[in-house]
Amino acid sequence: MSITVENISKEYGAQKALDTVSFSIAKGEIVGFLGPNGAGKSTLMKILTTYLQPSEGSAEVNGYSIFDAQKGVQQSVGYLPEHNPLYLDMYVREYLNFNADIYNIPKSDIEIIIEKTGLLPEAHKKIGSLSKGYRQRVGLATALLHNPDVLILDEPTTGLDPNQLIEIRELIKSVGKEKTVLLSTHIMQEVEAICDRVIIINHGKIVLDKRLDELKSGEQQIVEVEFDYRVETVALQKLDKVAKVDNPTGFVYHIHFDTKEDMRGKVFDFAHDNGLKILQLHQKNTTLEKLFIDLTTEK
Repeated sequence: MSITVENISKEYGAQKALDTVSFSIAKGEIVGFLGPNGAGKSTLMKILTTYLQPSEGSAEVNGYSIFDAQKGVQQSVGYLPEHNPLYLDMYVREYLNFNADIYNIPKSDIEIIIEKTGLLPEAHKKIGSLSKGYRQRVGLATALLHNPDVLILDEPTTGLDPNQLIEIRELIKSVGKEKTVLLSTHIMQEVEAICDRVIIINHGKIVLDKRLDELKSGEQQIVEVEFDYRVETVALQKLDKVAKVDNPTGFVYHIHFDTKEDMRGKVFDFAHDNGLKILQLHQKNTTLEKLFIDLTTEK
């Protein structure tokens, strides 16, 4: 495994930021790490980079212990923190040269990274003059300089406009073909577009850990229908492949079907056969965003 986390807890005084968190990530996986603000995402990422020490538990990155082999962990990880630390008065090539010296990386490798991250048009400019999207590219280039096996990216697309977001998304997907990526984000579309798997954390505990294809295969179709007259929910439950029926308000019904087949036609036939008029009819699915809200909202 590229990343193994076993019963990690982290306490700040009386506050428990992480509570016995365990998971593992295989080589080549791109994993979305989701959670509300304060859930413990950044804390765990800092622990995996050896920036912080856990209060309890253990972890390994690329086979190196965060306790006993910190240098091995640091050499294995490319890290882009939430607040991308850059020297704004330095030129792009100058900044990358500066970081390359730290890792004793040949200068020829810098040009390869500049091209790989799409920085060539801006490489002659000062970092302070770059757009947010290009600054994120500089951060990613820095994280990739020493050719790490694992990338840990904390909110890499925050503050980007739609065009910049697409560019960084494609860059991460490209890099993820040959490296393990742990990606923290608040943007559900990013996870669905980039990741193989999602881990959701809330109040320091993991509340979901599944592959995206498993989540999609288990999606329920929800048909929202409004009739002109009240219907007994038991009658709707007799429709084919119905899991449950809700009546949230008035003559509106949410019919949950255990199938991806469009069931609106069946609902229309039900209305016709029972002399009902349909005032509105919508098809909805259980999205990752709704699942996130359900798992992280206080009941």
